[in-house]
Amino acid sequence: MKPVRLGSNRPAERFYRGGARISAFRGEGTSAPREPEDWIASATTVRGEPLLGLSRLPDERLLRDAIAQDPVTWLGDEHVVRWGSDTRLLVKLLDAGQRLPVHAHPHDDFAATHLGAAHGKAEAWYILQGGTVHIGLREDVAATELLGLVARQDVPTLLGLLHEVDVAAGDVVWVPPGELHAIGAGVLLLELQQPEDLSILLEWEGFDIDGPALGHLGLGFETALAAVNRRARSSAGLSGLVAAAPASGSVFPPAADEYFRLERIPVEGAAVVERGFSVVLVDDGEVSIDGESSSRGSTLLVPHAAGALDVTGEGELLVARPPAP
Repeated sequence: MKPVRLGSNRPAERFYRGGARISAFRGEGTSAPREPEDWIASATTVRGEPLLGLSRLPDERLLRDAIAQDPVTWLGDEHVVRWGSDTRLLVKLLDAGQRLPVHAHPHDDFAATHLGAAHGKAEAWYILQGGTVHIGLREDVAATELLGLVARQDVPTLLGLLHEVDVAAGDVVWVPPGELHAIGAGVLLLELQQPEDLSILLEWEGFDIDGPALGHLGLGFETALAAVNRRARSSAGLSGLVAAAPASGSVFPPAADEYFRLERIPVEGAAVVERGFSVVLVDDGEVSIDGESSSRGSTLLVPHAAGALDVTGEGELLVARPPAP
């Protein structure tokens, strides 16, 4: 099999604004006002939707179905022995056209117990265009206090509880399950996450979403907020979440390895993408991957059966992979 070039897969009418930076990065035309996410090589649906969010291959098959029919070809023997046809990965481009609300995502145990979901939602970001992010509590907060802030929609206090951090292109942000966070307006990022659409919203004023009905995942806020980490992050602890990426090799902290992996590969004449199911994003430059020319913003889905890929040219690749089996 050969790598598969993928176009945009952008669910429409999301609850927040954005999308223009994705269009510019990919070299596409203008976008609708609320298409802020490109779900790359997705076998995951938007929560509550039967098909929305799923990627289609050039032959119009759903990627999810193609993998289910031939998981070894796509994912490799070792992956299939451990996880079957579950890709264990969702990759997105995300353009924050406005600051996102304060929110968190549940961990595996909570998601399985309360939602019957196969995964929670750990995530991590590689920053493509910088700005401000809000992540981690500056001080401990009691469950009753947090519940009250959500009920009152006291956004200044909620946002003020979080560390505010400036990020630049090439920085990485690790968001463990349960960690409160919000992406600032103007940030463009590549996101790796567990393949679920599960968000606990603590804020919804000014967003096109019915927060009181949908923000708690159908559990009620008292139960949903039990999945949130209410312990403070010191400045030293925060450095474990936000850092500059190394120039090459694995870029996320070791704690992310059980969920997903991201490799940064500079291309200065020649390079190799090692064998394995992956999503390859050309972050910069003009390169040839397996004999096919690819420029900034190109995304390729690589089946395990494609083997190692030879890369030539001048540029940089970001290679997203599921956890090692």
